[in-house]
Formats: sequence, C-alpha cells, structure tokens
Amino acid sequence: MPPRPLAIGPAGHAAAHAIERTRTARGYSQRQLAARVTALGRPMTFTALSRIERTVRRCDIDDLVAIAAALGIAPQTLLASALTCSGTAGLGET
Repeated sequence: MPPRPLAIGPAGHAAAHAIERTRTARGYSQRQLAARVTALGRPMTFTALSRIERTVRRCDIDDLVAIAAALGIAPQTLLASALTCSGTAGLGET
C-alpha cells in the first residue's frame, strides 16, 4: 500500500499564505521567486512553489529557509502568523 500523505496543518497553511503575501508584496511572480530560490542552491520550479502556496504540497524546512532568503526575510517571519493565529497549542507544550 502506498504511504498516505501527511495533512498540512495550521502552521503549514499560515506559512503558505505568508509566502504568497510576501511574494506579491515584493512584486515577484511565482516563476521569478522560484528562480531566486534555485539561484540560492535549492532547486525549485514555479509549479512546486505554486503547489506550496495552494497548500497542495508540503513546504519542508529547507524550502522554507530558501524561500525566506529569496524574499529577503527571516524564516521565522513566515511562521509568525501561524503562531499568532493558532497560539502555541500543540507546539511542544507539556
């Protein structure tokens, strides 16, 4: 049986929306941002970026760091809205 894909959680959705908002605010097309990410050493197609923004594809940590660098921001900036939207529930609390 093929492995079942993991669902994208609230932090993933928030990061995806933050990526899209920041990209459009910077005036980059998906193709331009994907090229910038690739130039930084993390190969990415605009299709992969589109799937991340539409939450069809998970954004792994390496993608997140490279996308943030290509946007000229810190990775935690893309995660900040996830923390403010959902609080810290489920993020390592005991």
